[in-house]
Amino acid sequence: MQKISSKELLNLYKGGKRDFGTLDLSGSDLFEANLEEIDLPGSNLNLIYMPYSNLSYANLHQVQLQDAQLGDTQLYQVDLSMANLQGSSLSRCNLRHANLRGANLVSCNLQGADLYNANLSEADLRYADLSNANLENAKLTNAQLAGCNLFRSKMANLSDAQCDHTTIGPDGY
Repeated sequence: MQKISSKELLNLYKGGKRDFGTLDLSGSDLFEANLEEIDLPGSNLNLIYMPYSNLSYANLHQVQLQDAQLGDTQLYQVDLSMANLQGSSLSRCNLRHANLRGANLVSCNLQGADLYNANLSEADLRYADLSNANLENAKLTNAQLAGCNLFRSKMANLSDAQCDHTTIGPDGY
């Protein structure tokens, strides 16, 4: 896995390159970066700092994105299937139509995130904070929600999700 700097990545992207394959960008600062339609499947993005960025339509299948700062990021129609986002902050992110199937979202901050029509099937959302999140039409089939905070989340259909007594529902119970 090749390690490159955020400056090098931005220069290559600005030059028209979109398919980067597997890279190590761990710990990079990409604040407000526009990386729409970038392909970084399987890359190491742990501890990355990129609030207010645009990763819409990106291919981030199986990326390592642990303890990352992604607050207010545009992740519209992004592929984060099988990604590991454990402990990351995704507060107020636009995740409309995102593919998060099988993703590890344990202890993630998804407060106020827009997950309209997102696929969260088989995702691990244990101890995640989804308070005030928009879950309208989100697929939660077999999603693990033990210890998850869904207080004041909107339009959550939990009928196919795996909840237990530690799950805090939209109504606070």
